[in-house]
Amino acid sequence: MIGSFDSMRRLAVVSAGVLALAGCSFSSDSLWPSLTGEPPSAEAPTTSVAIPASSGERSGSPLIGGPPPLGNTNFEISAPAPAQQTGTFVGEKVIQLRGDLIRLQDSIRGHNGTLQSLRQQTVQNAQNYHQSVASIESRLQVGTTPGNPQLVDQWNSAQRQLEQVNTDISNMNALANRVSADAALSTYLLESVRAAYGLSGAVEADHENLSVLEDETNQTVVLIDRLLTELSDDIRRQSSYAANERNDLNTMAVAIKNGELFGTSLANRSFGGGTSLAASPGANSIPAPSSAGLAGRRPLVVIRFDRPGVDYEQPLYSAIRRALERRPEAIFDVVAVSPQSANQGRAALDANQAKRNAQNVFRSLQELGLPPGRVALSAQSAPDARTNEVRIYVR
Repeated sequence: MIGSFDSMRRLAVVSAGVLALAGCSFSSDSLWPSLTGEPPSAEAPTTSVAIPASSGERSGSPLIGGPPPLGNTNFEISAPAPAQQTGTFVGEKVIQLRGDLIRLQDSIRGHNGTLQSLRQQTVQNAQNYHQSVASIESRLQVGTTPGNPQLVDQWNSAQRQLEQVNTDISNMNALANRVSADAALSTYLLESVRAAYGLSGAVEADHENLSVLEDETNQTVVLIDRLLTELSDDIRRQSSYAANERNDLNTMAVAIKNGELFGTSLANRSFGGGTSLAASPGANSIPAPSSAGLAGRRPLVVIRFDRPGVDYEQPLYSAIRRALERRPEAIFDVVAVSPQSANQGRAALDANQAKRNAQNVFRSLQELGLPPGRVALSAQSAPDARTNEVRIYVR
């Protein structure tokens, strides 16, 4: 994505700006479909709108922050007590089972050591990644040149560091598989100890030894279960964190291309009813709205393509982010609008160009983290359009 900055299009211009950049027209009260339906004409009155802080930002807990905490339990285990020699068949069985328990505990000690090492490594890799991201964001915050090659190099470095975090997660998954195998073995061992009570030819000392061994085996089973549970929690939290950061890196790539700070990925701003944008259905599952379906609705954004070279992605990002904060499950209709013309040839050219503009806006939304499953594309001509436009509606 980063390598293609210089070749990416600069096609759009937006009119009637209400968010500092004179290129996008946003309606402060048009986040919902059932409004006045006033036409998005250049003469429509507009007011300056400040994007409010999200609930997470107001509470001091941003939606996507640093790496999640890892478990901190050190799963130490004590060796089983020596068994009293009785010389019976059951006594030999107790010694054999005790040896199996010792080998199982040695394996668990190894897993515990691997887990502690992985945790330290994961924390260090995450810190390195966030240092790189913070350096990029500080440069973008004050403004920089579009496609700054120094920031491109830093972005590539941050991507490699995030891949190291993903490698740590893969290693945790491999460790979890080994612990699961030992969990099954510990359950089998506990059943074998309990079954030994039924063997004939035992003396009282054998049952005393079995009772001690059963307690120690049961403690080992519980410890393995706790280790596996905590390890699974680490994997789940780290996997979600890495996926969110990957989305943010993609959005940061667009920010570097434009030379200004955007924010977190739009995919990471969906928190409605426990549904993530990443889990949205495919784009083909959303029917495009008809012209009648759009009648009476005020667009969230109007982008007018009457001259080249004006950026629209920053105000577009702000408007979509605000809409998602108010309606996390929102779907967006991206409509290519061309002027009506009595000249059929001219009308066809305008319609084709409007469709290409809408495709460019659609790609921008994807780069900003909005999955295709949240966007429906359509095209129409409009009598109030004086130039090619892209109108974005919320439903």
